[in-house]
Amino acid sequence: MSETLAATDLPVWDLSDLYPGRQSKELLDDLTSSATDAKRFQERYLGQVAGLSADDFAAAIAAYEKIEEVLGRIMSYAGLCYASDMSDPKIAQFFAGMQEQVTDISSDLIFFTLEINRLDDKALDECLASSPDLSHYRPWLRDIRVMRPHQLSDDIEKLLHEKHVVGRAAWNRLFDETLANLTFEVAGQTLGLEETLNLLSEKDADKRRSAAAALATTFQSNLRLFAQVTNVLAKDKEIEDKWRAFPTPDASRHLANHVEGEVVDALRAAVVDAYPRLSHRYYALKAKWLGLDQLNYWDRNAPLPEDVDRKVPWGEARDLVLRAYGRFSPDMATIGQRFFDNAWIDVPVRPGKSPGAFAHPTVPSAHPYLLLNYQGKIRDVMTLAHELGHGVHQVLAAGQGALMADTPLTLAETASVFGEQLTFRALLESEDNPANRKIMLANKVEDMINTVVRQIAFYEFEREVHAERRDGELTAERLGEIWLGVQERSLGPAIKLDPDYASFWCYIPHFIHSPFYVYAYAFGDCLVNALYAVYRDADSGFQEKYFDMLRAGGTLRHKELLAPFGLDASEPAFWQQGLSVIESFIDELEAS
Repeated sequence: MSETLAATDLPVWDLSDLYPGRQSKELLDDLTSSATDAKRFQERYLGQVAGLSADDFAAAIAAYEKIEEVLGRIMSYAGLCYASDMSDPKIAQFFAGMQEQVTDISSDLIFFTLEINRLDDKALDECLASSPDLSHYRPWLRDIRVMRPHQLSDDIEKLLHEKHVVGRAAWNRLFDETLANLTFEVAGQTLGLEETLNLLSEKDADKRRSAAAALATTFQSNLRLFAQVTNVLAKDKEIEDKWRAFPTPDASRHLANHVEGEVVDALRAAVVDAYPRLSHRYYALKAKWLGLDQLNYWDRNAPLPEDVDRKVPWGEARDLVLRAYGRFSPDMATIGQRFFDNAWIDVPVRPGKSPGAFAHPTVPSAHPYLLLNYQGKIRDVMTLAHELGHGVHQVLAAGQGALMADTPLTLAETASVFGEQLTFRALLESEDNPANRKIMLANKVEDMINTVVRQIAFYEFEREVHAERRDGELTAERLGEIWLGVQERSLGPAIKLDPDYASFWCYIPHFIHSPFYVYAYAFGDCLVNALYAVYRDADSGFQEKYFDMLRAGGTLRHKELLAPFGLDASEPAFWQQGLSVIESFIDELEAS
């Protein structure tokens, strides 16, 4: 790492806005009071929900929301501590302990949503019409009640809830800690996952090749474990899906995302149909630029020959993103600035830290935190723009309260991808040099292919794995065969995939933590391309509409959110509109 990117110069987050420490009185007091409040809530409302007046029902939801916010603060703090260093056994023990205690406390609250789902539609509508306080929670009640057809008996729901911490959550933790502790030997150096993956975008082809070989060696050494985790979690999901009568493995994700399966199918079909016009065509161009007949898989993210591969210091990255945000809206830049003025971002790469990047909303009474693994690439700048977009969204949506601030994954990716788009467009418009413009366009196309094509390929991989798992356990070799088949179809003939690449499915955390999450990225990218076209052509008023969309949090569905912009994701042409933006960039590169 260069001196300008030394870890000591990069900011780390301060979690004391949540709690002063893992053994702090404030944290222990919140655990105690939450347990007491949950018991009292159960004593007051168990078996009584159907008989409550409208105003009393509203008061019950408000009391439930208050308890949920405190529990959310506790788990946000525990989760962020854990993400800071997954290799520290004391932190891992603390995280597991908080999971167990919060699970025990929240077990006393499960009855509430189950009883809500047994309410008669007509009776609930009458209550909502008679009480403004209850009507405030209409979106939350709507979202709770979509699970009605899939709800099990109270005893089974409670059992599944209580066993989660030693079931799916435990397998998630095993995956996370295994991944965080992996090391890779590259040119005599022992590196972590993030540092090794970063070498795949180095200018030196030998470094890329060595990094790919190191990744394959370590992945293959741990492949049986990763295969077992994948098989267990896929079977666990199959069992629960069967009990809940979900027709397909991805149906529960669509329901959680408040998006119709037909809309996702249309997105998937549009992207798969566009593979030849997007990834296949672009990688053939890139191979020609690099003087190769085919790109090796480790060359996929290689810089172009003209690229100087400049490292961007953290301060410059911050200023680039904030200026781009400010061009769109001074208010957006002001909110973004708060993340830098306060210790809300954890930036440097370090051993044991969670890989990748994320924005965690925590709870409305606090503020979001961002985690990055910043190494100075232009892609790292775009990752900052992406996660800061999430952060701005989470700040604006906090006004909806603990029960309604969270946004479905498909729409949560809108603000993040829009933040990337603003940053990219600002950089592109300020660049007059044709060679530099080509580099910037190529980088953007690669990012968009990674967001759209690669994520839909991930979705295809998951669909095949979960479908085949129903016939029995999959070997690591079979998982690799599925992976290579999907990658070959999506990347095209210009990418050479050798057998070592067959293990690269194993480090993708979304497959483990959030099955079928991945299509949300493609959804968000195509949506933002369409949204940006509206912004570009709008005379005025777009920023206000955009902020209203973000402030809505989880209260509105995609049709309602996009209607003010004249967009409709259920229309097949919508996805073509988004994909055509990527095609136009490739057209420009092809003509350069």
